[in-house]
Order: sequence, then C-alpha cells, then structure tokens
Amino acid sequence: MRTLITAEDLAAALAADGNTDGRTDGNTDGRTGAARRGHLRLLDVRWKLGGPPGRTEYLAGHLPGAAYVDLDEELAGHGAPTDGRHPLPSIDVLQEAARRWGLNDGDTVVVYDDLGNLSAARAWWLLRHAGVRDVLLLDGSLAAWRDAGLPLVAGEEPIAPGAVTLAYGRLATLDVDAAAALPGTGVLLDARAAERYRGDTEPIDPRAGHIPGAISAPTTLNLGPDGGFLPAGELRARFERLGVTDAVDVGVYCGSGVTAAHQAAALAVAGFRAALYPGSWSQWSNLPGRPVETGDLPGRPAESGDTRSRADDHSRPHVGL
Repeated sequence: MRTLITAEDLAAALAADGNTDGRTDGNTDGRTGAARRGHLRLLDVRWKLGGPPGRTEYLAGHLPGAAYVDLDEELAGHGAPTDGRHPLPSIDVLQEAARRWGLNDGDTVVVYDDLGNLSAARAWWLLRHAGVRDVLLLDGSLAAWRDAGLPLVAGEEPIAPGAVTLAYGRLATLDVDAAAALPGTGVLLDARAAERYRGDTEPIDPRAGHIPGAISAPTTLNLGPDGGFLPAGELRARFERLGVTDAVDVGVYCGSGVTAAHQAAALAVAGFRAALYPGSWSQWSNLPGRPVETGDLPGRPAESGDTRSRADDHSRPHVGL
C-alpha cells in the first residue's frame, strides 16, 4: 500500500483537469505515478506541542484546497492522565471532523505539516485505522512544496461537508499489557529522542526512562536532511539492524502516540507492518505499577506482576546511571 506522494506528483494531480481546489480526478501514486480512485482531499496538520496553534500558520498560507486539522481537538481524545496525553478520539468525533474536512468514501487523502510529517502522520495513521484506504503523506512536508516553487493560498477554504463513514479496526494496536509483553516475543520500538529513552531527561511525563525491553529508535532518524523520508532500502536496513523482520511482531510507541505514527509510516515505507501503542509513554509512566528501565540498553521485558521501577532494582547494574 502506498504511503508517500511527492510535491511534484501532488501538483500534477491537482492540475490534471484544470482544478486546484483539492477535488481532482487526476492520477498519482506518490513516487511511482500509478492511478488512484476518487477525489483528492488535502489536510493541513501543522501542530507543535505546547503551541502556538497551527491554524494561524494555515491561514497565512496553505496548499490549495487544504482543510485545517486541529490535532489536539480532532485527532485526540481527552481523559485521565492514565489514558495518556493524546488518546485516540472516539470514532464519532473523528467521523464528524472528517466530514467537516470534506471527506467522502473512496477519496484519496494527502496529509502534510511543517515538521517532516511528525504530526501529519497522526492523521495518516488514524484515517487508515478508521477505514480510509488511500491516505498519503506529502514527502518532505510543506518545505518540499515550497522548494518546488508551488503556490500557497491564504485564508479559509470554502470546503463542502463530506459524508464519509468511518470505523476503527483496520490497523493493529497495543494496549498497555500487550506493550509490556511484546518485547518478550517480538520487537517494541521507542520513537522518542534517545535522551528520553535513556531517562536522562523527561520534560513532559511523570517518570523518565523506557518500557522494559523496548529498543531505542528515534523516528527523526527516518528522515533525510531535506525532511523527507529516507529511501525504502535504507529504512529497511535500519529497521533490520534493530531486529525487525517479516517474521516477528513489531510495535511502536512514543510519548503520547503522535510520533509513533511517524515510525509506523517509516516502517510501512520499508515494507513492514507495526502495531501502535496509542497510550505510549504518557500512559505507561502514569501507571504506578508499571516498571521503568533506564540507560542505553532495553533491559529485560516486564513480567506479569512486576511492579518495580528498574531505578529501584539494586540486584543488577544500571547501564547509563
């Protein structure tokens, strides 16, 4: 299944029938140029943790026909800290939002941001999980569009409401127990920065470190200097070095389930499938009974009933302390 589309191919699709409002029936397949079905809908998912709101930047200039997506309000639910910082929205909330964005059944959706797709990947993953079959990331994000000399449009877009029907269940997910168990039988990748994985610092969540048995795999390393994804072969080699194969189950997590979707996208480009742990570290670290590992090494996987923090485990040395 396709994952990426280049700026040039997207521009060609928008111009295929003389239409630049995001509703063309032109042909595109990201890097390959194969035909697609349905209308083309563009979603602007600019977002930064802690603000400012991405809508201001959207209004200043966005891709022609793009609808603005509020990650905090439309791509996340709101609950207790033990649910994580960005739990999945209810399917009703997501469907209502998707209809506001103009989505209909059978549409092709292209999502982008200005962060190397670190936030847009949340929309990519959620919509695929909810049954939208053809969702693409603009490779290189907004910078690639600008670098190609392509136009931006300021202000709001007059987008007609859609009638898409969504239902969760197309992609694999992990709950907290499944995330704890996965390192014992497969590979669990931590998409956060290495210093947060090691526990050197934790600027957001209540405890520092990582899920026992998880492997550090900062998702920013999936990007090249231009902000686009590395070639598929390079990504595949990277993940294979981390123990990923077609024969093992793979899971991904991050701080709150946002950039883990970016890791899932990189794995998809490389030809691998992965389950996403939506609660991620923000949920795990808010559950007092869950053990925490620190240092460079994964540590042993958490066992059933193991409620110790590894920082309190004096029976063995601690790497990186």
